[in-house]
Amino acid sequence: MPFLSLVVVAHLISSDAWRLLPDTATKLPIHNQLHFATFGADIPPINRMVLQAVDKVQATQPNGGGYFIGLTAVPAESPIGYPLAFLNQNLLDPPRTTSYCSGSSYAVFIETLNLALGANPPPLTPIQLEAMRMQEPDGGRREDKIKLWGWWNADGPGSQYAMVQYAKVGERIRPENALPGDFLNINWKSGLGHSVVFLGWAYNADHQKCVMYWSSQKRTDGFADDLAPIDKVKDVVFTRLSHPENLTAWDPASPVELAVVGDPVNWP
Repeated sequence: MPFLSLVVVAHLISSDAWRLLPDTATKLPIHNQLHFATFGADIPPINRMVLQAVDKVQATQPNGGGYFIGLTAVPAESPIGYPLAFLNQNLLDPPRTTSYCSGSSYAVFIETLNLALGANPPPLTPIQLEAMRMQEPDGGRREDKIKLWGWWNADGPGSQYAMVQYAKVGERIRPENALPGDFLNINWKSGLGHSVVFLGWAYNADHQKCVMYWSSQKRTDGFADDLAPIDKVKDVVFTRLSHPENLTAWDPASPVELAVVGDPVNWP
């Protein structure tokens, strides 16, 4: 089993900003279900639920499950590889067992809502529930910028579009204030992007400054932890799930402003 080239422990180093992972301790396998136990100390309760949700999603494919994208593939690409539901309302009948990045982070978002709201289910309307689906009623692909999943899956800071602007259940966080369990959209210098769950800042074995996250990516064969040097990052947008109760007042016709400027990562 592959291992990360960094060491982690159950408690993060505390500071006023830039919460760094320590460089002493045992290494975690990249396919693990220890996110809550490892990164869950001294963070907001909802962030802790996000880490529990990461472990739940990872458990559906303990070895990653495979990464696949292909808009014209038959069968169609699948955002995630298991039947995702929000409070027993089906959101996806997966055509494949594979996943890709925004699908994995959206699954964590939905599973976090299940944890946060399951004891007192909100009285959502049929229109609100339908807007959370990842497929059209006929099983076809829900296009980008269409309803909640469409905004999450849109190019750019999809988590910000979906949580802050569209559903109004989150808030934007500056990089220096980011905590494990925040959602993160990365713009790479290559021009590509990535949708992930943030775990921490760290140094790798070559003493490069890195960002550590969980998502689905090709090089980890699906769901897994990954570590990326910051010198490959153009900018980032962090979003924290802070007000899940706002789903009851959510208007699925809410507008979204696309012009969101990313933050540079100026880790001192």
